[in-house]
Amino acid sequence: MPKNNIKYNKKAHCLPITDAAHTPCFLFCFLDFPKTQMETVNDAALAVVPQETMDKVSDVESYNQRVDEIFKKVNQLEKNLNEVEQFYSSANKKQPITPKGSSVLKEKDREKLFASFKRRQQDAATREAAAGKRMQELMRQFGTILRQITQHRWAGPFMQPVDVVGLGLHDYYEVIEKPMDFSTIKSKMEAKDGNEYKNVREICADVRLIFKNAMKYNEERDDVHVMAKTLLEKFETKWLQLLPKVDEEEKRRKEEEAEMQLEMQLTQDAAHAKMAKDLSGELDQVEMNLEELRDMVLQNCRKMSIEEKRRLSSAIAKLSPEDIDKAVEIVAQSNPDFQAAREDVEINMDVQSESTLWKLKFFIKDALQGQGKNSSNINEDNQNNNNKRKREICDALAKTSQKRSKKFPG
Repeated sequence: MPKNNIKYNKKAHCLPITDAAHTPCFLFCFLDFPKTQMETVNDAALAVVPQETMDKVSDVESYNQRVDEIFKKVNQLEKNLNEVEQFYSSANKKQPITPKGSSVLKEKDREKLFASFKRRQQDAATREAAAGKRMQELMRQFGTILRQITQHRWAGPFMQPVDVVGLGLHDYYEVIEKPMDFSTIKSKMEAKDGNEYKNVREICADVRLIFKNAMKYNEERDDVHVMAKTLLEKFETKWLQLLPKVDEEEKRRKEEEAEMQLEMQLTQDAAHAKMAKDLSGELDQVEMNLEELRDMVLQNCRKMSIEEKRRLSSAIAKLSPEDIDKAVEIVAQSNPDFQAAREDVEINMDVQSESTLWKLKFFIKDALQGQGKNSSNINEDNQNNNNKRKREICDALAKTSQKRSKKFPG
């Protein structure tokens, strides 16, 4: 067998080829293996720049600059891709609310919807203003009901907060969890600090609370209880007259919110669909850039010396079965005539292209470094396990010794 040949029996390992490099020369180490920037530049210089022209640093720097630009582009594309994947993942978990009779939107429909949604966004302020006016009208009508109740001759005890101290009601706060009165309701209706009522139902609940508190604290035969019960009945009668308008407005607001939510979701879907389409084009562009770099590298790879090929052959034999499969795949990708499927595979270093040799060199270097780290971790784990076992044995011996001492005192 020639000195720079290595023979490998695939049947002895029977391991699948799981991964392989797709880039030439030191692009291989850039894209497939974690290296420090300095290590990468050193490897790049060895692979690309001949020894006699090492002073042409500008060519290497230009090449590295292009690689850095591609890295930045790929990182940004990865972020965009993660965003698209996250969107569709969450969309699959919660199905969108779709109107009856709707179907999956085609791309042209998505674009129309996107334009329609932008127009609706511009009208959002107008819609909110209209909804605000309708709510103000409901508040005004509810205010009329309040005036009718508060002007009743029995409304006096409920206009101000209960004078707990003055009336000696020492257990009032033990019975009543949330005191309420009409002056508090009025202040909250006029508030502009964010504590105001959001809708008439909230006011209605507080009006009921006033009378229910009085009925809860005072016995049925007490005047305050009777007055509260009477006013509550009058209020409920008037509230029923306003309730249909309240229900109609609430239904309208829910429909508008559901419509906006649907349009927003579909618009996001359209935007992410466009982003996915753009990503595909940008990835194609990155692939073209890599091909250009590949051609550049192939034209500049220096020839590997006979001694380097010999060391390369020796290093392959040290690889794990999985890594040997990957090394074979690297050769097969660059050499269509190479029969990687045979049980006995022979790699002749002298007939391989320079780019293939450098790919193998960088791959083997990283693979052997990885094996060294794994071996170190395994040895460390074994050492820890041995130390733990020793401690357990010592503890057991100590306990046995103590038992014997107690059984046979000196």
